[in-house]
Amino acid sequence: MSRAEPTVPEVSTLRASIAIVASIYNEEYVGALLDAARQELEKVMPHAQVKIYRVPGAFEIPVCVEFVLKNTEPDAVIALGVIIRGETEHGDLVGASVTDALQRIAVSHVVPVVHEVLLLHSEQQAEERCKGSEINRGTEAARVAVNMIELFKQLRVSFPFPHTV
Repeated sequence: MSRAEPTVPEVSTLRASIAIVASIYNEEYVGALLDAARQELEKVMPHAQVKIYRVPGAFEIPVCVEFVLKNTEPDAVIALGVIIRGETEHGDLVGASVTDALQRIAVSHVVPVVHEVLLLHSEQQAEERCKGSEINRGTEAARVAVNMIELFKQLRVSFPFPHTV
């Protein structure tokens, strides 16, 4: 497991909008990611408006992210889910599909989509990454979202005219 962490942002005074799309499947772990992300957002971006959308499983996350981006204007989206590999290739197929879809959505909408849909080998890995205090992917997702919101604010100042992709 990588010990590298995203830079801890300074407390931001921005009034940003952040959408979190989180799966219900593997709720014990996803719930812990969600709690950690919300706690970190409260610390580093206390004026953010956070809206949470729950979907049945990881496979449903991209379509919900797409819907949110087409119908609202969040400054960033955080995608949270846990896929634990089984004895078949199903987990790998879902993980690859979700990863590809989230990247395409982020690029096409030019909105940061933080990908923390974890594909793991075991519940022990889920415990370490979702409930751990040493490293927690929910905390990291919140930090990445705030860093990207701050960066995009700077980019909008540098490039004030609308651009299409």
